[in-house]
Amino acid sequence: MTDTLLRPRRSVLYMPGANERALEKAKGIDADALILDLEDAVAPDAKPEARERVCAAVTSGEYGHRELAIRVNGIGTEWHEADLAAAAQAGPDAVLVPKVNSAAEVLQLVTALEKAGAPEKTALWAMVETPVALLQAAEIAAAHDRLTVIVMGTNDVVNETYGLHVPGRNPVVLTSLSIALLAARAAGKVILDGVYNDVKNLEGFDAEARQGREMGFDGKTLIHPSQVEPANAVFGPSDDEVEHAKAMISAFEEAKAVGQGVVTYNGRMVEELHVRDAQRILALHEAITAR
Repeated sequence: MTDTLLRPRRSVLYMPGANERALEKAKGIDADALILDLEDAVAPDAKPEARERVCAAVTSGEYGHRELAIRVNGIGTEWHEADLAAAAQAGPDAVLVPKVNSAAEVLQLVTALEKAGAPEKTALWAMVETPVALLQAAEIAAAHDRLTVIVMGTNDVVNETYGLHVPGRNPVVLTSLSIALLAARAAGKVILDGVYNDVKNLEGFDAEARQGREMGFDGKTLIHPSQVEPANAVFGPSDDEVEHAKAMISAFEEAKAVGQGVVTYNGRMVEELHVRDAQRILALHEAITAR
């Protein structure tokens, strides 16, 4: 697995770029990653000041282990070009662009980042959140190596399909999540689940996070610090999962050493694909521990 895939992104917290106090508070929040937001969380007249504040936060070097992404305003908005140029110069871990609708737009964004002098470490993250993007998700995910993470915009999916927000998520949202996840995995990219809106309903959040984990997402985007700890717990390997993975690998290696063609562990047949998944779990656990 690549370093990009192994980097923990269990909890990815949006922070409003216009709120200096929130940006300061984020330095003590144990999220794996922070998205410093210049889009939805910032009023139009506050966007230039927020841009300066967010870029200064990135260059401060005061956020420790946390991966830092800047969410710029989308292609075609009056703020997009200035946002992208400033973010490129600040050199965060990633620049997140909302409503990326095609592979051509991915290439456009990569070219713009390069022209603006973005360092090689600055990846492109793309939000998939419209019907047209979902119908082209595979092409978007595979468009360029600089695109490393797909971020689901589930609120926009609901809005643009005229659906409803319901417990367990409506069928169109679940279909959208599945399509995007398959596209990301086919291209070898990380994919993050969308946000959960009811910050006071921790039981509901936990259920939705577990659904995302069961589907195969790498982590979840968050809108409140109270969601960080539950997300870390759900999307990180538990102690039992780690011990199970170690024992499975050991049993497989012992059986192969004596020439056994079929390996069983805890009464179940174990194949190479099970071992690969166990190795992935251990690698993620080690990356979290090392963080």
